[in-house]
Amino acid sequence: MTDPAGSVEVAPGITKTVLPNGIRVISEHMAHALSVSLGCWVGVGSRDEPAELAGASHFLEHLLFKGTDARSALDIAMATDAVGGEMNAFTAREHTAYYARLPRAELAFGLDLMGEVITRPALRPEEIDGEREVILEEILMNEDTPEDVVHTELYEALFPDHPLGRETLGTEDSIEVMHRDEIARFFGTWYRPANLVVAAAGALDHAEVVDRVAAWFGDRSEGAAPVRVAPISPPERLRVVTRATEQAHLAMAWRGLDAFDPDRFALAVAAHVLGGGPASRLFQEVREKRGLAYSVYAVPSSYTDAGSLVLYAGTVPNRLDELLGVTEGVVAAMADEGITDEEHRVALGYLEGSLLLGLEDTGSRMSRLGTGEITRGYVVPLDDYLARLRSVTPDDVRRVVRRVLGGDRAVAVVGPFEADHAAFAPYR
Repeated sequence: MTDPAGSVEVAPGITKTVLPNGIRVISEHMAHALSVSLGCWVGVGSRDEPAELAGASHFLEHLLFKGTDARSALDIAMATDAVGGEMNAFTAREHTAYYARLPRAELAFGLDLMGEVITRPALRPEEIDGEREVILEEILMNEDTPEDVVHTELYEALFPDHPLGRETLGTEDSIEVMHRDEIARFFGTWYRPANLVVAAAGALDHAEVVDRVAAWFGDRSEGAAPVRVAPISPPERLRVVTRATEQAHLAMAWRGLDAFDPDRFALAVAAHVLGGGPASRLFQEVREKRGLAYSVYAVPSSYTDAGSLVLYAGTVPNRLDELLGVTEGVVAAMADEGITDEEHRVALGYLEGSLLLGLEDTGSRMSRLGTGEITRGYVVPLDDYLARLRSVTPDDVRRVVRRVLGGDRAVAVVGPFEADHAAFAPYR
């Protein structure tokens, strides 16, 4: 096969082609890999749903595996099992991803199966009703998990009255009444070439990937990507969910940086120093020195026009006041002083090393391509990414910490407390 017209090498071994109808195909050649990983990334997620269709993206993700015009759900599962492969999907706030990992000899089979699943869903009424019950059980399971509840409450408080704050699963009310015609319209509107990226990695030929994608998607009209509005309302200060739990669950969040902000590399370093691993300040102060929590961490997230920095810890209820005080001290010290040269060195080493180790398999390589293309419209070459990470200085970290931690924050607590608990006074 010859290289498709319009193909561009965006980095060594990575080739991108845009089909005439707008669908983007990007692949990375890994000559010695024994597997190929494929992904179809759809640029629609929970933030793009009207309130009455909350959870539609996730519902649709489930339904695409329930069968096509020619195959049942069992047929899809057996076909994948028969080659030793795996196929799955997930829904996020700004995209939905369908992916498969297969032996490299099964590239054509994988592309054809994914093409059929994405373009020919049957959406049979009886299967919709059956999967509705599955999703309602998933919602109930999350509600029975306090750590999930505290994060749901936190995001609703961080982005009040904005779809970024919604739980991707939707609500019991929205899922119970969602009917086939609404789901089919949602699919027809958003699962269009302008909103689709097909990513692949492994011992593959880019031209073959393009040919197979064109065969399945080439005759579909372009469509459009969703129009998004950035959140503007300030965060709610405090949410308390009173439950008779054995642990108190505490989460704090600040508005972070969007996916295009050049300071996002400095924020990644700051988040690692704050709560990214066993050497982090929160882990050392909360767990190692005081035994206050088993799980404690800090995680940054970025979206097209917003972001977050989230802290979490769980402790026994009678030590929640102590946990709040220690956490506040760690956060205040970082905001005032920044990080040390040694913390800077360790964080850069961790972020670079973990990235490189994570790129040893085809699945992580494919995911990097799909995420970059669907989120930013381009993939940052690995050498460029590492150069930007290595260029972060302690002064950059100090600046971004003050920029983020100096803003308004939201606090959520789940446990045997009322909202008027004395320790919550500073947050009300």
